[in-house]
Amino acid sequence: MNQIFGGSLFSLPFARHEKSRSINAENPTGEKGKGGMAASELGPSRKGSPCLRNIKSGDTVTLAEIQGPGMIHHIWITVTDKTTEADRFVLRDLVLRMYWDDEESPSVETPLGDFFCCGFGEECIVNSLPIAAVPSRGLNCYFQMPFNKKARITLENQHANEIPAFFYQIDYGLYQDPFPSDIAYFHAQWRREKITQLQKDYVILDQVKGKGHYVGTYMALTTLERYWWGEGEIKFYIDGDEEYPTICGTGTEDYFGGSWSFAKQINGKTVEQNYCTPYMGYPYYSSHDEKIHNLYHNDDCMPMRGFYRWHIQDPICFEEDLKVTIQQIGVGYRGLFERQDDVASVAYWYQAEPHNPFGPMLKKEDRWPR
Repeated sequence: MNQIFGGSLFSLPFARHEKSRSINAENPTGEKGKGGMAASELGPSRKGSPCLRNIKSGDTVTLAEIQGPGMIHHIWITVTDKTTEADRFVLRDLVLRMYWDDEESPSVETPLGDFFCCGFGEECIVNSLPIAAVPSRGLNCYFQMPFNKKARITLENQHANEIPAFFYQIDYGLYQDPFPSDIAYFHAQWRREKITQLQKDYVILDQVKGKGHYVGTYMALTTLERYWWGEGEIKFYIDGDEEYPTICGTGTEDYFGGSWSFAKQINGKTVEQNYCTPYMGYPYYSSHDEKIHNLYHNDDCMPMRGFYRWHIQDPICFEEDLKVTIQQIGVGYRGLFERQDDVASVAYWYQAEPHNPFGPMLKKEDRWPR
C-alpha cells in the first residue's frame, strides 16, 4: 500500500489516496452526498437533525458502523453533564465502546468523560496532541484508529434518566487496499480501585498478549490521606518480566512531566500548579463539589486530581505481553510512607488482534466520584 497515514505538517504536501467521510446524527452512515438533508423550521437542509435525542436509560445506541478498510481520524462529542441536581455524573454513566473488524469483545471500553481525560464526572480543559477538551464539554480525540473489515462504535446510557441530546461527529477515511498484516489496532481500558491496598501497586493494565505499543495513561486520583501523595513509581513489565520490570520511573509527578510537587508558594501556602502540554499534563484539581449548592451541607470533597501522559514520541513497545502498574507512596516530615488512595485510570495502547477480553466494567454507582 503506497499511502500516507495520519496528520502532521510533514505529511501535508503528499497526496492522500483515501475518500473522506463523516458520520453524525444527520448522516449516520456517512454516505456520500447524504449530509445535511434533514429539514428544520428554517427549511430543507437547515440544521434539521444535529443530535441524537432522548437516549433512554439502559439503551445502547450505535454511533457508527463503517465498512473498511478505513481509519478514524477524529471524534468530536458533546453532552450535558447532569440531568437533575441529584443525577449529575453523566460523564461517568455513559460507556463508550469500540469494536474492530469482527470482534465481539470491545477493544475500547471506558466511561465517556475519562476517555477524554475528564474524570470524576467533571469537565476540564485539556490541551494535548491526541485529546482536547474545550468549553463547554467539547470532547475531541485525534488518536488514529485503523480497521480492515469494519469499525463499530457504541454508547450505552447507564445514567438514571434519558439523555435529552447527544451531539457527535466521527471523521474518517476509506481506502481501496487493505492495511498490512502487521497493522496495530487502537485499544483503551478504564479501571478503578476505590481504596488501593498497602504495598500493592495499582494495576493500570495487564493481561495484554501479543505485539504492540503502549501510547498513554490518564489517571484520576482521589487522595484519601494527608501530605504529599506523588512518590509512587510507574512500572512497565515487558515480555515476560515477573518480579521486576524493565522500565521503572522515579515518581508519579515525574511520570506526568512535573517535578518538586508542581508547587509554588502563595501567601505562605504550598499550591500545586495545573498545566497542559502536547504530551503530558495536570489539567484538573478540585477539593469542592462545584456543580452543587445545598442549603444543608457545604461543598467539600476529597481532593481530586487528573493527569495525562502520552507516549507518542516514546512508545513502550512489547513483543509478547505487557503489564503496567503504579505505586501509592507519599512523603512527609517523617519520610516516605505507604498510602491508600482512590485511583482510576485509562490505558491507551495499540496491538495486533485478537486481544484478551477485558474484565467486567464496574457498575455505575461504583464509578461515581467520592
